[in-house]
Amino acid sequence: MLETFTLIAGPCTLEDDALNLEIARALAELSQDTGLPIVFKGSFDKANRSRIDSARGPGLDAGLERLATVRSKTGLPVLTDIHEVHQAAPVGEVVDVLQIPALLCKQTDLLVAAGRTGRAVNVKKGQWMAPEEMGPALQKARQAGASEVAVTERGTIHGYGDLVVDMRSFARLRAATDAPAMFDGTHAVQRPGLQGGSSGGDPEHIPALVRAAVAAGCDGLFLETHPEPARAPSDGTNMLPLEQLPALIQDVLSLRAALMPSPS
Repeated sequence: MLETFTLIAGPCTLEDDALNLEIARALAELSQDTGLPIVFKGSFDKANRSRIDSARGPGLDAGLERLATVRSKTGLPVLTDIHEVHQAAPVGEVVDVLQIPALLCKQTDLLVAAGRTGRAVNVKKGQWMAPEEMGPALQKARQAGASEVAVTERGTIHGYGDLVVDMRSFARLRAATDAPAMFDGTHAVQRPGLQGGSSGGDPEHIPALVRAAVAAGCDGLFLETHPEPARAPSDGTNMLPLEQLPALIQDVLSLRAALMPSPS
């Protein structure tokens, strides 16, 4: 599933069925129009929010029900992240891809539990880690039985309020992990801690970074998107408005076509 160029997209936090399906149906239509494989992403629990009173999502049971609804109503494969070992098995019964958050990307027991489900596992690269450090992390999930593994670049911390994307990272990640190296174009514009203890963001830079990452050879994209980012309960300051996604994907596909080797 992740071995071909794929878009992982959806809201940061799962919301009600109406909103989840609005986004998922737009993604399914985009996939049909372009032929691009798309995986719907939504979190049932954002356990790493900045403040204790921040919205976290619907929780495990309700979240899995909502993901199953998206899958059955649209036909899209679905992805969600896990934060604790006990979540892996029930999540693996419902989703197609388990995701390990960047802040937990070296947690052995979590990676092994995700791999034991037999599902595909996508691991976000920690903001403090060199590409080469991700090889052992992915190997934990791979050796535990993951059907596929992928790694997602989301930038490296620069100072205290910026993330910087090194475009060499995709080739280095691929070499270090023997896995697809994807690009998270929305968390890469996050500005940690710049809004009174919450993360801010510069979403106007998403298209340029995405186009640069595609030109640099990334193997897929991760983009959080929402019809009204300002109303999203989480990460609204670094989301791509849903209406802007089709044009950006057309740019991506045009770039990929231009970069294809000419037939000899």
